[in-house]
Amino acid sequence: MNYSKVAQHITAWLSDYCDNAGLSGFIVGISGGVDSGLTSTLCALTGKKTILMSMPIRQTHAEYERAKNHIADLEHRFPNVSSYDIDLTASFDQFEKDMPEDVAEHSLAMANSRARLRMATLYAIGQVNGCLVCGTGNKVEDFGVGFYTKYGDGGVDVSPIADLNKTEVWGLAAEVGVIQEIVEAKPTDGLWADGRSDEDQIGASYPELEWAMEYKGDGSILSERQEEVLKIYRRLNKINRHKMEPIPVCLIPDELR
Repeated sequence: MNYSKVAQHITAWLSDYCDNAGLSGFIVGISGGVDSGLTSTLCALTGKKTILMSMPIRQTHAEYERAKNHIADLEHRFPNVSSYDIDLTASFDQFEKDMPEDVAEHSLAMANSRARLRMATLYAIGQVNGCLVCGTGNKVEDFGVGFYTKYGDGGVDVSPIADLNKTEVWGLAAEVGVIQEIVEAKPTDGLWADGRSDEDQIGASYPELEWAMEYKGDGSILSERQEEVLKIYRRLNKINRHKMEPIPVCLIPDELR
C-alpha cells in the first residue's frame, strides 16, 4: 500500500464531503487508540476545523494520558485543531444510578451505554460547531466482527478509515505522524474499568481476524489455531450482522393500503 497516496486520498475525500455538506469541519472522539489517532490526524490534514474530544468515563490512567498526549501533539502541529476535555463520569454515574438494578448490574449494557453517552456528546458539540461526527472504526471492526456499539461509536456521519484493515491503520498512522505511544498501544475499546484489550474480548488478534475475513477456503489443511479463529470470526460476524446491515423495514403490501 502506498500510504502517502492513501492519506492524500482520504483527506481529499473528507474535504470534499464536508464542502458538499455545507459544514465547517469534523469532530472526533479520542480514545488513546490508533484508530482515533489516525482518524483525527487525517481530519486535521484537511485544514478544516477539527475538534478533538476527550470524554473519559472511569478511564484507565494510561488510556487518558495517551489521549491527552495525542491531542496536545495535534494542537501543536495544526492551527485548525482545538479540543474539549469533558469528564462524563458523573453523568454516567447518575445514569447508572437511575437504571433498574438488573440493568445497572449488567456489565455489557453499561459498557455500551458509555459509548452511547459519548456519541450524544459528540453530536451536541458537533451540531453547535457545524461539524461532522467522524467515525473511527476500521474494516475488521465495522464489516467483519461488528466490534463496536450500535448507536454508540457506530453512530457517525462519515467513516474515513472503514476500508482499511487494522494492519493498514497502523501503517498509515505511522506515515502521517501519529505519536509512537498511540501506534504501539495495545488495541482496546476503552469501555471497561479493567482496561481489557480488544484481543482479550474477541479471543483473536487483528491480524488473525484479517486472515479469517479474507479466507475463502482453498482446500488447504488448517491448523488448530486457524480453525479456532475462523470459528470466532464466523460467530461474531453472524451475531453482529444486525449492526452492519440497514435497519429492516416492514413493507406494507399494496393490497393492504
